[in-house]
Amino acid sequence: MMTARHLGWLQIVRLGLVQTALGGIVVLTTSTLNRVMVVELALPAIVPGLLVGLHFALQVLRPRWGYGSDLGGRNTPWIIGGMAALAIGGALAALGTALMAWNFTIGLIIATLAFGIVGLGVGASGTNLLVLLAKRVAPERRAAAATIVWIMMIAGFVITAATVGHFLDPFSLSRMVVLSAIVSVVAFAVATVAIWGIEGEVVSPAQAQPTPLKPPFMQALVQVWSEPDARHFTIFVFVSMLAYSAQDLILEPFAGEVFGYTPGQSTKLSGTQHAGVLVGMIFVAITGSLLPAAWRLSLKVWTMLGCGASAVALTLIALSGTKAIPVSFDALVFVLGTSNGAFAIAAIGSMMLLANTGRHAREGVRMGLWGAAQAIAFGAGGLIGAGAVDIFRLFAASGANAYITVFLLEAALFVFAGFLSARIGSTTRFDAADTGPRAVDIGGNVWPTRTSESGL
Repeated sequence: MMTARHLGWLQIVRLGLVQTALGGIVVLTTSTLNRVMVVELALPAIVPGLLVGLHFALQVLRPRWGYGSDLGGRNTPWIIGGMAALAIGGALAALGTALMAWNFTIGLIIATLAFGIVGLGVGASGTNLLVLLAKRVAPERRAAAATIVWIMMIAGFVITAATVGHFLDPFSLSRMVVLSAIVSVVAFAVATVAIWGIEGEVVSPAQAQPTPLKPPFMQALVQVWSEPDARHFTIFVFVSMLAYSAQDLILEPFAGEVFGYTPGQSTKLSGTQHAGVLVGMIFVAITGSLLPAAWRLSLKVWTMLGCGASAVALTLIALSGTKAIPVSFDALVFVLGTSNGAFAIAAIGSMMLLANTGRHAREGVRMGLWGAAQAIAFGAGGLIGAGAVDIFRLFAASGANAYITVFLLEAALFVFAGFLSARIGSTTRFDAADTGPRAVDIGGNVWPTRTSESGL
């Protein structure tokens, strides 16, 4: 019988490159194209809101894709196929946006098709990449692996936003289409080379032993939902991502309308925000590893602190619209990103640990469920945020006041998410006398790993 081998650090970094490539395409689709539609093409914010909402709505299929990987045991075809769809969709989305200036109907049809393809690509590749990590990374490395991969995705956001932002000025629609196509081709090539051969180098226990009969998809989904940890985490993911995504489609237009940012400057602003996310993630990971064990904060505390800090940052951003805050807008956006990064990395650490708890052989379904909750929240958040700005414009004295109102509502939602985070997992520390299975989080704290008594 063949012996199972876990992914090494170099292989984990290679998987991180896939996330880097994925993030490079997504940041242009959801940020730059959104700003161009609202500011340069003078379209209602609800238009990009609906398009991005479609992209996230299709990711409700993530649990089914995760279930498929649980059955087949192969993730690479899903990842490469998803990245191919994402690359095609990203290039088509830019083309459709440009065509709106010539013929709105034709451009909208192409953009709708493109954003749908992007949603399918992100769901297929993203879910199966996380499933591969959860199944093939050693338990003591899972949280660190999640940190590396997620940071590399944020790096993709930052690098792409900064580079494209530099070459996008002086702005033209044709320049935007060419740059988007180049990013898509490069991203697909990087992802394919990075993932190639990794899964074939690892043999899981499931492959070395006869595969037990698995229940139908809906039965497996109901079983996972019945697990308290999985259910509570799903609700938290939805609320926190709703709070985070509600500003995603309005931050750049806010910068353009209130502070006079150019398309290139607002694209760089997205890079500034994601750079802050990167700093927040690294800070939590480093302090969790270097501080004495007695001083380390649990994942739950980091999550609550990150949500609270995000609420404060959004409040300050709202006040900046009244010119009452003597701090640069870029600095406030960086602080928002740092706060988001702190709560996000703690939540990701929880996700990687909880994916392997509960019933056996449900990693794909759990990861898909949480991915679907995140996707639905992002889609709803973007749509709600953009739509709320349009609605509040009808009653507010100025466009700035409409944005301010929405930012304050997002802050309140982050406060609620912080309270919900208290129900995630357990912060109980186990001593040497405990004999149950364990998993180590990014702060070095020992978490219990629950196993199902009823098997399948």
